[in-house]
Amino acid sequence: MAQPQLHKRLSKEQATLIFEQYLSREIGLDSALDNLSIKRARFFRLLKRYREQLDDFTIIPPEKTNQHRRIGEKLENIILAELKKEKALIDNKDIAVSNYNYSSVRDDIVKKYQVNVSVPTIINRAQDYGFYQPRPAKKIYDREVITNFTGELIQHDSSHHLWSPFMTVKLYLITSLDDYSRFLLYADLLEAESSWAHISSIESTILKYGCPLKYYPDQHSIFRYVKDRDKVTPWYTARKFTDEVATQFKQVLKDCGVELIYALSPQAKGKVERPYRWLQDRLVRTCAKEGVKELKDVRSILKDLVYQYNYKWVHSTTKEIPAIRLERAIQEGKTLFRPLTIKPPYQSSKDIFALRDSRIVNPYRKISIQNFELTVPGVPPRNSVDLRIVPHVKKDVAEVRMWFKDQLVSSQLVRHEDLRLNL
Repeated sequence: MAQPQLHKRLSKEQATLIFEQYLSREIGLDSALDNLSIKRARFFRLLKRYREQLDDFTIIPPEKTNQHRRIGEKLENIILAELKKEKALIDNKDIAVSNYNYSSVRDDIVKKYQVNVSVPTIINRAQDYGFYQPRPAKKIYDREVITNFTGELIQHDSSHHLWSPFMTVKLYLITSLDDYSRFLLYADLLEAESSWAHISSIESTILKYGCPLKYYPDQHSIFRYVKDRDKVTPWYTARKFTDEVATQFKQVLKDCGVELIYALSPQAKGKVERPYRWLQDRLVRTCAKEGVKELKDVRSILKDLVYQYNYKWVHSTTKEIPAIRLERAIQEGKTLFRPLTIKPPYQSSKDIFALRDSRIVNPYRKISIQNFELTVPGVPPRNSVDLRIVPHVKKDVAEVRMWFKDQLVSSQLVRHEDLRLNL
């Protein structure tokens, strides 16, 4: 049974006597707390009030008011208008939004109107006006991976959505996240997902931050060959078993000296899924509210959101801003990032971050790629050459680098359409 309030248990005179005894050191703090049956923090609040008010002192708590809920009519109307926009998003079945995001509403108000308002105030208004949904019970999953160093493990994933109801195509969001700091190392939107898109993300991450110890994607066919599942891919052969075929993604990481491990379930990748949900939710809402139609505009919004996530927001698990946590780990030597080392015979990062293939040189010292012939100088016929193909060296032009017996024998520029690159 709950204990009666202080003013119902003791008179003003009794409480005053206890304070006087404490101040004159006749009793200690523990005795005073026991006699009043209150917590330490409240004791010192009452003691301060007693010293300041003396004859006007009372132990009856001040009457509660709703002054903290009073806001101006202009701000009230702004909140109501933003909540109506939220409801319109939820009611639109073409948009991947199913619940209210009051933090997002607060951020929009601050950004658009330069007015500070708290999330609880917005929630109170949402409840008053019928723009409120109780939160569903959260599912709790055990952590599959625990890291102690930045660069120990990079969580990598992609997501396919219609980010704006005003666009006609869905876009792929590709991200890479440092597991320890939760810092988003890479994030970009593309119209098509391909091996090259993910190789480009590896290149961007490693050249900027260094080589991590491990990469941790899911089991998408771009990342992993699985027997019987990937029959429709060019990699498929009935004689090869799971992981016996090295995907382009896997070969690039091997050349970088990075281990590749796979998530066996969505729950195992929970830490990258949470930033995804944060980005997805805010990206969809912002694009919908601003009527975004072009890829460049969606990318601009994404860039701003990634900056907010990395440098402004306190992560709910680490209780730190990701950028600060990353920087401190590096300064303290708690990092497994290391500079990229290009192993001989290769001398350029172009030979690392590239698509790989091989061809047999014909009697005319030529090879054929998608029926497009290239001359191979200095290589005897019927010998195999290793190809490293680097797309986008120039606009819609790829560089084809040919290697034979650890020697670069030729480097040629070819149009993407001639090679029929699926980028």
